[in-house]
Amino acid sequence: MNDLPVLILTGPTGSGKSDWAERLAAEHPVEIISVDSALVYRGMDIGTAKPARAVRDRIPHHLIDILDPGETYSAGQFVQDCKRLIGEVRGRGRIPLLVGGTMLYLRALLRGIAELPRGSEQLRREIDAEALRLGWPALHARLRQLDPAAAARIHSNDAQRIQRALEVCRLTGRSLSELQRQGNAALAEPVLAWALNPEDRAVLHERIAVRFKAMMQVGLLEEVRALYARGDLTADSPSMRAVGYRQLWAHLAGECSLAAAVEQGIAATRQLAKRQLTWLRSDPSIIIVNSQPFDAYEKWRQTIPGPLRQF
Repeated sequence: MNDLPVLILTGPTGSGKSDWAERLAAEHPVEIISVDSALVYRGMDIGTAKPARAVRDRIPHHLIDILDPGETYSAGQFVQDCKRLIGEVRGRGRIPLLVGGTMLYLRALLRGIAELPRGSEQLRREIDAEALRLGWPALHARLRQLDPAAAARIHSNDAQRIQRALEVCRLTGRSLSELQRQGNAALAEPVLAWALNPEDRAVLHERIAVRFKAMMQVGLLEEVRALYARGDLTADSPSMRAVGYRQLWAHLAGECSLAAAVEQGIAATRQLAKRQLTWLRSDPSIIIVNSQPFDAYEKWRQTIPGPLRQF
């Protein structure tokens, strides 16, 4: 099994990645390594669609519940952890399957990541103050002048990524894109990557809406309320920037009604899916799979290298 390439199953949120991964792991000696920036946090179960404990007891999962929501986790840390885990899984004679849709993490793993400066709280506060005065689109326009490549892949309202790109420019005098091009931490092993993508966009949008409303019914608001009540987290905490959590946090802070927060959460999740698909389509090494047909999983399984199918 160690001669197999590293397997990656990605795709936009709501496309069915976890279900396919669990089905594969039920049939083969697979261990799942999560590629999701929100699943690393304990106590964030419902809004992240975290695999149930019973599933994780049956199928080994990694990089889930490894941090408190007050802590931070970076793409660089993910690359280090992921490489280590790939080796450990292979050492057990099993197959590492990377599953998730945090494209920043995938990009760092597949293309390498530069050594970036540590964040500056003072500088971030200054950038936040500018954004409050001018708006994030104005700061995005400024980023376009400093780092056109980064601005082209960052949405004009993506506060977290605009802030980080500007922060790097100011701390180093060099663009984030330039530093990333010099990165040398890319995974050296061969990779076989698929991205699930229901071809009918309306189907994906409906899945996202149905899933978000189902999360609300099983306690997502209560989950966010418990995090809000801790007192040590803010809307700017990396964990609370996750879609769904960010919008419900705004409701609990009195900034909008619950109905508005739900609609905004659904809209933000759809926007996330769109950004994920844009990135996936830009990478010719990733095989796009239409996950919509009823027999899509079986057809996909037949494309996996022979040694795994025959196991």
